[in-house]
Amino acid sequence: MTYSLAIDIGGTFTDAVLKGDNGALVVDKTLTTHHDLLEGFFRGVNLVLDKAGVRADEVDGVVVHATTVVTNALIERRGQPTGLIITKGFADVLSIRNEHRYEMYDPQIEFAEPLIPRALTFEIDERMLADGSVLRGVDAAEVAALVPAIRAAGVVSVAVCLINGFRNPANEQAVAEALKAAAPDLYVSLSSSVAPQIREYPRASTTAINAYTAPITEPYLKGLAKGLSDAGAPNRPLIMLSSGGVIGAEVAGRNPVRMIESGPAAGALAAAFYAERLGLDRLMSFDMGGTTAKACLIEERKPLVAGSFEVDRKYRFCEGSGMPLTIPSIDMIEIGAGGGSIAHVDDLGLLKVGPRSAGSQPGPASYGRGGTEPTVTDADLVLGLLDGDNFLGGDMKLDRPAAVAAFARLGDQLGTSPEQTAGGVYRIVAETMAAAARAHATDRGVDHRGLPLLAFGGAGPVHACAVGALLQSTAVIFPPQASVLSAFGTLVTPLRLDLVRSALGELDNLDWSEVDRLVGEMEAEGVAALSDAGCAPEAVRLLIGADLRYFGQQNEVGVIFDHDPRQRRDVASLRKTFEDAYLAQYGVNPSHVPIEIVSWRLTAQGPDISFDAAGRLPTEPGAAKSERLIPLWPDAGPAKVYDRDRLAVGQVVQGPAIIEERETTIVLLPDWTAVVNDIGCVVATRREA
Repeated sequence: MTYSLAIDIGGTFTDAVLKGDNGALVVDKTLTTHHDLLEGFFRGVNLVLDKAGVRADEVDGVVVHATTVVTNALIERRGQPTGLIITKGFADVLSIRNEHRYEMYDPQIEFAEPLIPRALTFEIDERMLADGSVLRGVDAAEVAALVPAIRAAGVVSVAVCLINGFRNPANEQAVAEALKAAAPDLYVSLSSSVAPQIREYPRASTTAINAYTAPITEPYLKGLAKGLSDAGAPNRPLIMLSSGGVIGAEVAGRNPVRMIESGPAAGALAAAFYAERLGLDRLMSFDMGGTTAKACLIEERKPLVAGSFEVDRKYRFCEGSGMPLTIPSIDMIEIGAGGGSIAHVDDLGLLKVGPRSAGSQPGPASYGRGGTEPTVTDADLVLGLLDGDNFLGGDMKLDRPAAVAAFARLGDQLGTSPEQTAGGVYRIVAETMAAAARAHATDRGVDHRGLPLLAFGGAGPVHACAVGALLQSTAVIFPPQASVLSAFGTLVTPLRLDLVRSALGELDNLDWSEVDRLVGEMEAEGVAALSDAGCAPEAVRLLIGADLRYFGQQNEVGVIFDHDPRQRRDVASLRKTFEDAYLAQYGVNPSHVPIEIVSWRLTAQGPDISFDAAGRLPTEPGAAKSERLIPLWPDAGPAKVYDRDRLAVGQVVQGPAIIEERETTIVLLPDWTAVVNDIGCVVATRREA
C-alpha cells in the first residue's frame, strides 16, 4: 500500500489527510500552534498516522504542505531587519507607492507601512534602459562599500530592485555577486528572479516581501524536511503554491512569496476536482475556516488565476490598502468572517462582525482557552447549530455557558437577548459574504446567479445555505471530508509552476526572437523545477499565455492560448483570443485601437492525478438521532439531527435539519431539501415556495 500525506496549516486549525492508493482517507484536525507552526504540523501528522495505524516510513507517496508561515510573518511583522538596494534616485519607491488613494475623500487614509524603511534603503549609481541595454554598469566596489552600513543596521536579508531590471538582469546579478563576495551570509532576493515584470512599485514590493520572509521560510522548510526525515518519511516534502501548483520545497523556499495563499489555493483546486467529478462546468467555491472565508469562481472546471494580489491590507475589502504582489495566484476574494471572527458594536451602535479574529489562541469564548469576546463560532453554539459536546467528535468540547455569557454582554449594548444577538451575527455573516461574492463575480464579468456553491472548511457548511440563498444558487454542495478539503486538494493537484516575464510590445510588430528567448527561459526553468520535484521531463506539459491590453490602457487582460504561439506565429489567432476575453469582461471591443502584449506567461504542469474514494455508503437510510430547537427559526419546529456517516445514497433530508460529522456540521434551512449522491456529496436545493 502506498500512502500520501497532506498537512494544511490554517489560522485556527491544522488539517491532516492521509490517503492510501486504494482511495482510503484518514483525516483529523488540531489547533494551529502559532508560536511554532511545526509543532502543530507534526501533531497533525501523528494524529492521522496513529488513527490509521501507519508508520511514517510507510508514507512512501508524496508529502504535501500548505502553510501560513509567510502570511503570518507579514501580518505580525516579525521578520528580521531587511535592506533594499535600488537605483540612485528611486529610494522612496516603497513609500511613494503608486500614488493611488483607495478612498479618495478620506483625509485620514492609512496604508500598510513598508517592510523596508527608508533608513535601510541604499542607492547605487547604475542604469538599465527600458530596452534592456546597459547605460551604466554596476561598480562592485560601490556595492561592497555598503556592507558596513548593512552590517551595522543588523540587516540579514537584502532585496535588489534596479530600474528596468525586469528587461535585463545583468546589473542585479552583478550586485548579487558583489554582495556574495563581501557578505556571503546575507540572504539576497533579486527582482529579476522573483518578479521580472514591468512597473517599479509592485516589483519592488514583491521583492521586498520575498527578502523579508526568506530568513523565516528557509529555516522553517529545513526544519520541516529534517523532521520528516527523522521520522522516517522516505520522500522530500512538496509545497503548495498560491498559483495552485505543487513544487519542491527547495524551489518554493527560494521564492517564499509564491507560498502566501497556498492553503486557500488548495481549496480552490479541490473545488475544481469536484466540478470535474460532478460534471459541472461552473461553480463557486465557498471556503470558511476558523479565521477567514474565501470564494473562488470555477470556470470550465478550472479556477481563475490572477497575476497579482495584495497582502496585509489596512482595510480588508479596499484594494490598494495593502502591499501588492505581482505573482500568479488563484483568483479569490476574502468574503467575510471565519469562525473566530469577533462580533462587536461599532461607534454608530451597529452590530459588526470582524475583521479581528480570536484565532486559535485565545480562541472563541467557548474554547475555554482564555477568550472572552463573542465570535461567530460562539454564535453558532448559542443558536444550537453546533453541539458543544460533539465538537471534533467530543475530543474538543465547547463551553456553551461561556458563549451565552459573551453574547449576553454584547446584547446588553444593543438591548437584545443572547439568542437575538447571535442570530444577528449569523445573518450579518451571510449578507457580508454574499455581497462580496457578488462584487467579485461582477468585476470578472460573471453572472453569479444560478451558480452552484461548493461549501467546505470547518465553518463553511454551517453558513453555506444562508449564503447560497442570497446568491440565488441552484444548489449548495457539501463534499465528503468538507472540513479538511483544502488539505485534500493538495493531494489531487499535479506538480505545477507558473512563470511570467514582461516584454512590452505591439502585437502587430512582435519581435519573435525576443518571444523565443523569454518563453524559452521560462520553459527551461519550469521543466527544471518539476524535474527536481520528481516529474520526468518528457511528462511536463506547457501552457503559454500573455497579458494584453489596448494601447493607452493601464490594466491588462490575461489569456491562455490553445497552442504554442512560437510555432505558428499567427498574430490573428492571438488577437482573437484577447478580443474574446476582453469582450466577455467588458462587453465591448475598441477594435480600431492597437493591441499591446505586456507580459508572457508559462505554466509547466505535471501529469494529472486520479483519485477514487474508497468505502461504500450505507444502503439503508439513517434515522434522525435527535431533535433540536433553533432560535433562528421559531416557527419551523425542531430541527432533526443526523449523523452524516449514516446517510445512504439517495436519502432525502428535509430542512430544518442538522447533519453532523466529526469535523464540521451541515445546517439545512427550513425551506431547503438535501439528497446524498453516489459519490457521497450532500446536495441541498431550495424548495419552491
